Amino acid sequence: MSRRRKPFAVSASRSTAVVVAALAAGMFAAAAYAAPPITVTSQVPFDGPIQYTVKVTSKQFGNSQETRTISSGQTDDFNWKTVPPGGPVAALQDCPDYASLPLDANGAMIRQTQIRFAPVVAPDGTATVQLSFQAQTPHGTTTVKASGKQIQCPKSVSLAQIVRFTMPTNGSVKTLTLSDGSQVAVSAKR
Repeated sequence: MSRRRKPFAVSASRSTAVVVAALAAGMFAAAAYAAPPITVTSQVPFDGPIQYTVKVTSKQFGNSQETRTISSGQTDDFNWKTVPPGGPVAALQDCPDYASLPLDANGAMIRQTQIRFAPVVAPDGTATVQLSFQAQTPHGTTTVKASGKQIQCPKSVSLAQIVRFTMPTNGSVKTLTLSDGSQVAVSAKR
């Protein structure tokens, strides 16, 4: 004859207390290690590539515009060469500063605008930008003495200016007025 054992019996109140205690311990442990909620403010990381459009409007140096994609912390150089009103001005190699003059294929001086653009974007999406503006254009000619003789050289007008500013990266336009009245309009969008 086999002897039957009684199954282990636990009272209902004791099993309920054990379950409640286990759940409470699990919930407190999960709450202690829970990560804070994530708020998505943009689909692009703040230091990711951003499209910057730079537009120059200048009576002296002409009008130019270009769009480039630049990441935070990088620099990019914009360089425009255009024919000035009245056409290029002939330049001889004996002219002072000949090597630094913007020249066309025939060796005549034209106008040139250069911008070095260096943005750094903060986590809130605000870009802090350093913009270096350099431009040069001929305004007629001047007589100079070189190698013992009188020669005609381009009379150069130039501007060099560094500007630091902040701007949003939401597509709005920031317009800067330079010391000669030239305007540089910059927009940035992700």
